[in-house]
Amino acid sequence: STPLEPVRQGSTRALLDAIQAVQPLQPEIYTLHATGPLAAEFTRMDLPDVARAFTLRQFQSQAHRSLQEILDATGLPSRKLAIETIEFPFDLTLELAETLDLSMCLDTGHVLCGFSGPVDLFDALEQMLPRLAEIHLHDAPAWQPGQPLVYGQDHQALGTGDLDLGRLLDRLVAANFEGPVILEQTVDRALASRESIRQVRPELLSSTPG
Repeated sequence: STPLEPVRQGSTRALLDAIQAVQPLQPEIYTLHATGPLAAEFTRMDLPDVARAFTLRQFQSQAHRSLQEILDATGLPSRKLAIETIEFPFDLTLELAETLDLSMCLDTGHVLCGFSGPVDLFDALEQMLPRLAEIHLHDAPAWQPGQPLVYGQDHQALGTGDLDLGRLLDRLVAANFEGPVILEQTVDRALASRESIRQVRPELLSSTPG
């Protein structure tokens, strides 16, 4: 999404190379970050509202260009690409997905921590459900309006932060969600998270090995 064209082209080429390399494996979905560290830096800058909105729109526009180039070059159905909730405004990410008819990946910790702006996790989930293809599941403390963003507190084991795990799992079951749910954590935390799931909704693990 960078406005520096050689870097944008190089990033797009790197993603194309990765997609082409794994295509023989027939992935269910290709999940990526539509914007990068520079966009994240501008997201948290103390700028006048008009300047901030204009600047972030430029990053969104550049991301749109890159994603369209990837779709054109690969011939992939647009729903095969899922863009993740990262440190970029949720409304702009959702709009990007809608414009290009992409899928989406809900990263629970990123949204809880406030990286995607002042959006409630379950409000975001409801808006994403028609496009939801993958979930990166981890816990984090919930960001509160007026507080600065705090880094390094996401990717925690389930049950150690503010995620309402039971409510989330119930909503996914009710929506008949069948996409990948990734415990995006260290092995020890992933095992602890599995135990948390077993405690709140044991029936969801009854048919899985281990």
